[in-house]
Amino acid sequence: MSKSQVKKSTNWVGLLTIPVSLVVSILVYVYIFGSPNNFNADGSPKAGNYYATIHEGGVIVPILMSLFLTVFIIVIERLFTITSAKGKGSLQNFLQNVKSNLANDNVNAAIAACDKQKGSVANVVLAGLHKYDEMSKNTELDKDTKVAAISKEIEEATSLELPMLEKNLPILATIASVATLIGLLGTVIGMIKAFDALASSGTPDPGKLSGGISEALINTAIGIGTSALAIIFYNVFTGMIDKLTYGIDEIGFSISQTFASKNKN
Repeated sequence: MSKSQVKKSTNWVGLLTIPVSLVVSILVYVYIFGSPNNFNADGSPKAGNYYATIHEGGVIVPILMSLFLTVFIIVIERLFTITSAKGKGSLQNFLQNVKSNLANDNVNAAIAACDKQKGSVANVVLAGLHKYDEMSKNTELDKDTKVAAISKEIEEATSLELPMLEKNLPILATIASVATLIGLLGTVIGMIKAFDALASSGTPDPGKLSGGISEALINTAIGIGTSALAIIFYNVFTGMIDKLTYGIDEIGFSISQTFASKNKN
């Protein structure tokens, strides 16, 4: 898959995931969790039927389900994108191979290694190597200007690749906070219903009381679970991106320093 194709697919994921997840969640909530087969004749959930129990969580449940599904889809998409950014082989071996080839003045072999590795890191390194080769043949500019040109080329290539790696992560960060708040909203609504059953005249209705408590607990559980999942994978992905960025910075510095040491003019 080319870089432009990856970016297009990433954009579509970001635009369509939330509304599609909401529609799917509503359909699942109404037709699967809310199926009459899950309930007794009086409308109460059948004993041990988890679908009916989740359905008792109320209208907040499909919203929380859509957030959970959104997190799941983005996690799969980011895993694919960030893993592809590393390239086909070991990233450390690739970087070491490039350094070794440059140390032996074999720029063409280093470029061939980039073509074989592929991925965002290899794209950045390849851009730097092409500029390295161009500056090596340039007889008009002084050494410091050439080194600066190589560094600038690597920085520009990096600025083009990093946004693709970080795309959709803000959605995960937002859901990490919003899911908990929406879960708490469902909890409050459920507790209001529970206290309303307690405050009713005469003997409180056990069905309404248990239904309100069930709604409160289900929304709390789904909200916290979704938030926890979003936080965990957000931190995992930022760590993976930081590692890639460190590798890019390391090889970029190595390319510039190698050029400076081998070109006295």
